[in-house]
Amino acid sequence: MNPPPKNHRPALRSGSAFRENVESLAWAIGLMLLVRIFLIQAFRIPSESMRDTLLVGDFLFVTKLDYGAKLPFTHLRLPGLRAPRRGDIIVFQWPPDPTQDFIKRCIATGGQTVEVRHKQVSVDGQALVEPYARHTVPGEEPEGLSPRDNFPPHLVPAGHLFMMGDNRGASDDSRFWGPVPKKWIIGEAFATYWPPSRIGLLG
Repeated sequence: MNPPPKNHRPALRSGSAFRENVESLAWAIGLMLLVRIFLIQAFRIPSESMRDTLLVGDFLFVTKLDYGAKLPFTHLRLPGLRAPRRGDIIVFQWPPDPTQDFIKRCIATGGQTVEVRHKQVSVDGQALVEPYARHTVPGEEPEGLSPRDNFPPHLVPAGHLFMMGDNRGASDDSRFWGPVPKKWIIGEAFATYWPPSRIGLLG
């Protein structure tokens, strides 16, 4: 019996290898999308509103496990490990325009009352100790002119978070456009991974 032509089996191998490569690529893309949707997402810091905790150009990871990941194209959320709490650094969709993602620090949760007097933040009448806060703009905005330095007592509605940037004089936050509904939360920032000098966990 004559052996099969020399080019017969290699042609089959070539087609099989191509199919395997396509399948491997599809699996890799699918896995990457699952990780991004349900576990971890990467973001880049575009502004100085969280200085000095986060600087312009920092790249960071956001976990979706703590609060529970949102199901795509809905506001339904999977069960999380815990609820957001004061001090968490959170990435969320900006309520006035949900196509934009913001990152701020949670100052108060639903049912708590926030007030700012002469740049001092108080929650439920207790002045907060905030070693992360920076006041890089000199002077003070007169009361009634701007909520930046003097913000009257505000009760945070249930299911909302009051968010503020660490760089208090250069942050567009809940003092100006109100608390953030929990449905807009993306996840909690937990680590920076670039540049190398900035690698570390966020507290």
